[in-house]
Amino acid sequence: MNINLFDDQTALSLRPLTFTRPVADLRIGILTIAEKWEKYASTGAGFCTSVYLSAKYKTRNDADTYVNGSVCPDESLFAAIAALQSGEVLVQGELILAYKVNPGEIISLAGGALLRPVSYHGVFTRIVFPEDIFRNNDIQLRADFDLLTKGRVSANLSATNTVLGDQIFIEEGAEAECATFNTLTGPIYLGKNTQIWEGTHIRGSFALGEGSRVKMGTKIYGQTTIGPFSTVGGEINNAVIWGYSAKGHEGYLGNSVLGQWCNIGADTNNSNLKNNYAAVKLWDYEKTAFRQTGLQFCGLIMADHVKCGINTMFNTGTVVGVSANVFGSGYPKNFIPDFAWGGSDNLAVYSLEKMFETAEKVYERKNVEFNQIEKDILSSIFDLTSIYRSF
Repeated sequence: MNINLFDDQTALSLRPLTFTRPVADLRIGILTIAEKWEKYASTGAGFCTSVYLSAKYKTRNDADTYVNGSVCPDESLFAAIAALQSGEVLVQGELILAYKVNPGEIISLAGGALLRPVSYHGVFTRIVFPEDIFRNNDIQLRADFDLLTKGRVSANLSATNTVLGDQIFIEEGAEAECATFNTLTGPIYLGKNTQIWEGTHIRGSFALGEGSRVKMGTKIYGQTTIGPFSTVGGEINNAVIWGYSAKGHEGYLGNSVLGQWCNIGADTNNSNLKNNYAAVKLWDYEKTAFRQTGLQFCGLIMADHVKCGINTMFNTGTVVGVSANVFGSGYPKNFIPDFAWGGSDNLAVYSLEKMFETAEKVYERKNVEFNQIEKDILSSIFDLTSIYRSF
């Protein structure tokens, strides 16, 4: 089975997180959705996504199976897709889950209606809105833990640590000293070459991506994923940080999603509960208005490349767009547009030239090239989001 993962309408409802990536490149649990499908299919996946993203996220020309990138796999769903014959489409109600064609044949999502429908009645995880990521992170983290560790033997953990329960897996090169790990509340996964510094307390479920660090005295309450090559500290609860980002100091982060290449200033906090305990609204790019989430606990949705200064205070249900630079006293607005510069007092446009200068330095620190493909993607997003910058 050679797979292309296609974007559906969720590519719009998941903005600003999907401005910089296909839906299937969202991280939930330990892996991205694409990485999950690749594990099941035992081969690399391609993408069918926006034109401006296609230079980075390429389509497989030999694909015979097209899978909805907003859907997370499990054994039952994968078996149903594997059983499809060419010319069949797997559906649940109006939702297209997957379809199969002759190798190399390309059929648009709309064209899927011309195929023979096969109904699927199983339950699965699908990501539609940004808050679905932290809402479903626990169940996907547990599923990924089983997927990654089945039949394998964990590396050893130093005797200076305290471990409750036995649902812990340590990859090669991971280090931890004088920390506590409570796996009675969920599994804990420490990726390759990770570090847990002294005095850290972690409750499962929790995953730490390759090359990431947890600094001294950090408190992590579970249902939390820290992606690869990140640094975290302070207090974290039910949050997903995708990778290459830093929240390295004291401050609270809860019921939140942070993209890649973000940096959170010291003593930055986010609220995840309104003072009147009312349901939280989030900015919706499609509606150009706030949407009711129905959630009592909902914190911060932060897109890629965002930076914020020390002591930044994010109110309940704040959405921060791509490449925003937030600083100053007081609470910023609950929606900070992409490429905005400033805080609660006033906002200005963060120019592409200045943003590129910063990004080059940030990428260099992680030994990653900030190349023309990245610049072209960000330039396209700058143009796409201009309508939201009315300051």
